[in-house]
Amino acid sequence: MSDTSLSRKQTLFYLAFLILMWGVNWPLSKYALEFTPPLLFAGLRTLIGGAMLIVIALPRWKQLRLRETWLYYVFSAFLSIVFYYGFQTVGLQYMPAGLFSAIVFLQPVLLGLFAWMWLGEKMHARKMVGLLLGFGGVAAMSIGGLEGGISVLGIVLALASALSWALGTVYIKRQAAKVDSLWMTAMQITIGGIVMTGYGSTVENWSEVRWTAAFVYDTLFISVFVIALGWLVYFKLIGSGEASKVGSFTFLIPVVSIICSILFLNEHLTMNLVAGMALIVVSILLVNLRPRQV
Repeated sequence: MSDTSLSRKQTLFYLAFLILMWGVNWPLSKYALEFTPPLLFAGLRTLIGGAMLIVIALPRWKQLRLRETWLYYVFSAFLSIVFYYGFQTVGLQYMPAGLFSAIVFLQPVLLGLFAWMWLGEKMHARKMVGLLLGFGGVAAMSIGGLEGGISVLGIVLALASALSWALGTVYIKRQAAKVDSLWMTAMQITIGGIVMTGYGSTVENWSEVRWTAAFVYDTLFISVFVIALGWLVYFKLIGSGEASKVGSFTFLIPVVSIICSILFLNEHLTMNLVAGMALIVVSILLVNLRPRQV
């Protein structure tokens, strides 16, 4: 998974695609949960996405090197997929989605710290202030979620979700030279899908899934564009630039999610949302501006 540089246009295109797909994922997933138990849905969409990537990766079979690299695939699968989606799916049952997502988006702040500690990326005051402002922006947009009550278990699971996502990203960046990027993405998603589908099958019932056309189309869209292509693009961006800078742009994901919810789920625009969006824009500018050379 060697680092490959991207042109500015390619980077902007990939970032726009990722933010859009991962942004619409929240309202699409919320809609899908009307038809299916949560763990089975988490496993199913991930398994389909992973299987699609394995088919795409098959011409590069020799680069899989499973005997040498299987431990990297398993470890990254649990950090980036099983723990991230598992803690998220279970945690959403204990607290409001707005507050939960705000805590999960502590991830870019954690990622910035971990990238400084373990990847040797530069950390300066402007970048740290920017990361904290971005988290503050997400929190501001989610203040309404406090009305639903706070669960200690929910907070712990949200923090665990953010931590696993950040650690998974740093782990993959550190192992970049040892594995093929496409196989790493395909294998970790597939392994994660197998684990979550298997566990979901033991605690939930497949007979509760309503296989309507809307649910099938929704699930296929998420599997292909959000899971398969989304993670592939995310790791490509991480591999080609500073993890903390890529992470700062993920603050825009809840902005897209909220805009889609306003347009399609009849949610309302509030001053909290406007203030949060403004903080996020300032955050991204601060993180990505180069510090002045003294």
